[in-house]
Amino acid sequence: MKKWFIAFSLLLISGCSSKMAYDNIDWLVYWYLDDYIELTDEQEDMFDDKLSQWIVWHREEQLERYLTQLQVLKQQVANNELNKPLIASHLNRAKQHVATVRQKLAPDLAQLASQLNDEQVVYLFATIEKENRKKEKEIAEAMEESDKERFERLTEEMEENFEEGLGNLTDEQEQKLQSYAPLFHRSDRNWLQYRNDMQSDARRLFATRKNNPDFIQQLTDLMNNPDRYRSDAFLKQRENNRQAYLNLATEMVQMMTPRQRKHVIDELDDLIEDIQSMRKG
Repeated sequence: MKKWFIAFSLLLISGCSSKMAYDNIDWLVYWYLDDYIELTDEQEDMFDDKLSQWIVWHREEQLERYLTQLQVLKQQVANNELNKPLIASHLNRAKQHVATVRQKLAPDLAQLASQLNDEQVVYLFATIEKENRKKEKEIAEAMEESDKERFERLTEEMEENFEEGLGNLTDEQEQKLQSYAPLFHRSDRNWLQYRNDMQSDARRLFATRKNNPDFIQQLTDLMNNPDRYRSDAFLKQRENNRQAYLNLATEMVQMMTPRQRKHVIDELDDLIEDIQSMRKG
């Protein structure tokens, strides 16, 4: 069930850069979910009804929030006003956008989850377990990297991310990324433990769904409180990496060239135009 929320929220939040994705979200959600579960005709009817309600809610109540934030961000970029507190504020608001979608969808998803049959639940968790094994293998391979190899990989990933937003980077900016790579703590194993712990609780909860009158509320609570499954060590790593990113982003913004500033504004204009179009349906 968590996959339904993830599919929808990713397409709504991250996919806001593409009007085509938004307009075809019903097809995209089913395409994504097909790897995890095959709904019966009756379940599809229920899901279609909920999905239509979510899309209307999101278009009428959420897109305006994204639009307002993007317009403010564009003005701050144009006026060279961005600093660490403002960047942190934008990141926090983006995180809240995702949480809002999760809180809206979770009760409905839990209700739909209560209708799954045994075969569907077994297939769902078998698929998730297969994914886990793949992730474990990837993490094990990553743990064999030397510090030098990890820093080089992180630098390359950060270069790609910042180039997507800023355009081509200067030599000074590339050097700045290299200097920050060692400041990001490795959290792969703690992330995997968090994932496994949350899924284990979900699996135990699904086993009670037929005779547990509190199943819907308990599953809703599980989906809405992911931090409960993150260890103190993991939360500490996440906060360290968040602060490292904020410091890095602040310095990168301060180093923006006029061409990069124009690139950022153009990208924001495209997003704003997409969202304005989405609001019209």
